[in-house]
Amino acid sequence: MNKDLPAIRDQLNSVILGKHHQIDLCLCSLLARGHLLIEDLPGMGKTILAHALANVMGLAFSRIQFTSDLLPADILGVSIFDAGSSQFSFHEGPIFSSVVLADEINRASPKTQSALLEAMEERQVSIEGRVRNLPASFFVIATQNPLEQAGTFPLPESQLDRFFMRIRLGYPDRASERSLLEGEDRRDRLEGLPAVIDEKQLLAWQQQVATINASQALLDYVQDLVEQSRNARHFRIGLSPRAALDLVHAARAWAMLMERDFVIPEDVQAVLEPVAGHRLSPVVTEQGDINIESGAVATLLELTPVP
Repeated sequence: MNKDLPAIRDQLNSVILGKHHQIDLCLCSLLARGHLLIEDLPGMGKTILAHALANVMGLAFSRIQFTSDLLPADILGVSIFDAGSSQFSFHEGPIFSSVVLADEINRASPKTQSALLEAMEERQVSIEGRVRNLPASFFVIATQNPLEQAGTFPLPESQLDRFFMRIRLGYPDRASERSLLEGEDRRDRLEGLPAVIDEKQLLAWQQQVATINASQALLDYVQDLVEQSRNARHFRIGLSPRAALDLVHAARAWAMLMERDFVIPEDVQAVLEPVAGHRLSPVVTEQGDINIESGAVATLLELTPVP
């Protein structure tokens, strides 16, 4: 992994400028086999990042543009009658791909959003009484516009909880934006982006993540964070067991990215916001103030002693 990781980072950073930390979080999510939600304003490079990630990993890519009239069959596939054979034949939808970009997922209706639930949790879909498996490297990258924008449907808690991480790209700094303005068009750069590894290598890395050592003291720290989120007065709803598992998986993948074979508390702290931020439900105070999620995560860290 040591020789390929810098090349992967360089390729991604050449397309998405000035977002080194966010790119590392994307790689962390992919290595841990967790799905990624990118929430930001239009035009920030969310779609370009998803496509670039698929290219450098050598994975098949498909894009689903979520709209209010999108149907579940448009995602999963449909059986069509073949007059020649007098039989129905199933035509796979775009979900049957290694990397699936669910673009502007919150512009679709809740019924269509729910079509992803089984696929994201079990990496399979049940259609017409038959279970169809998805690729071993199946990975969903969903983009979401801010909820205050017109024409959006909030993702339900059950859907949000299936996203391993949520990140935001944000505006580029001045130097990165100047390089963007003066440089090659990002879509042209994307077309020439070579694959650094292939699916087989990625699957081997994902298996390697599970071997990263997490000590008993480290697991105690994760449990303390989770219990604090459930008991403290700052949160209405605490972190679920799935969130606790995801936090450990993310910390292992982060340690691997940092070229270590063991997890330290700083790894947990580095991934806590993207893993827990969209799952914590902050308390509304008597004055009506609502804790911002990033502040809620910071409060959680302050309340929990480090081993």
